[in-house]
Amino acid sequence: LQNDSWGKQYSHALFKAMSHMLCIGYGQQAPEGMTDVWLTMLSMIVGATCYAMFIGHATALIQSLDSSRRQYQEKYKQVEQYMSFHKLPGDTRQRIHEYYEHRYQGKMFDEENILGELSEPLKEEIINFNCRNLVANMPLFANADPNFVTAMLTKLRFEVFQPGDFIIREGTMGKKMYFIQHGVVSILTKGNKETKLSDGSYFGEICLLTRGRRTASVRADTYCRLYSLSVDNFNEVLEEYPMMRRAFETVAMDRLDRIGEERPLGSARPPLCLLPGA
Repeated sequence: LQNDSWGKQYSHALFKAMSHMLCIGYGQQAPEGMTDVWLTMLSMIVGATCYAMFIGHATALIQSLDSSRRQYQEKYKQVEQYMSFHKLPGDTRQRIHEYYEHRYQGKMFDEENILGELSEPLKEEIINFNCRNLVANMPLFANADPNFVTAMLTKLRFEVFQPGDFIIREGTMGKKMYFIQHGVVSILTKGNKETKLSDGSYFGEICLLTRGRRTASVRADTYCRLYSLSVDNFNEVLEEYPMMRRAFETVAMDRLDRIGEERPLGSARPPLCLLPGA
């Protein structure tokens, strides 16, 4: 290489140095003296250390680009191991897989912890933004006091149900009411009469007012994205906004009256604790 161009000389030198530093070999010629041997081993050790650090940092960088998907994958691996350990049937495993896909959509966040670390105004702003479609589709929220809407939204809990799931079963105590963000449900009564509800509707509020038992069942016809409100949170919010409680009670009585008119003459009106929401 003595008579070659500087480009070839530096290219060969770079190749020899990288062969040492990346711990691939010692170049085209083996070291001759003891000094060359020890220098070569030293460069290989330093190169291997640098190479390992580079790979580690590169891996960490790639993982940090989509940490939420990595957390989802790690979580689902645990779910798969759980299903395998208990030897769950194939159809149940498929339903669990589909539930995770629709519930988390390949991403997993500790939303409760994230919102808990924010200030109250920021938390309310995020919740209002996340529930904007629900508020836009629901007449109850569209015409209500914005403070009431915010107070109600901060108490809601997001839930997902699959087709065929019974969201509410007849005879159980009324502990929740539900707001439909997206999906279709059927109200099933003893008379085999079905009432369909879709986006922007709500159900189950009358049992929260009466503390009675459900006299109808609710079944999800499609994948349903709902928001639930517990009876304690329901009463807590309505204590601050008594006008809204009266509005709930008025609508409930109107529905009960309509159902009473539809029943045959002389038959008693049942104390329904589950009615469709407008």
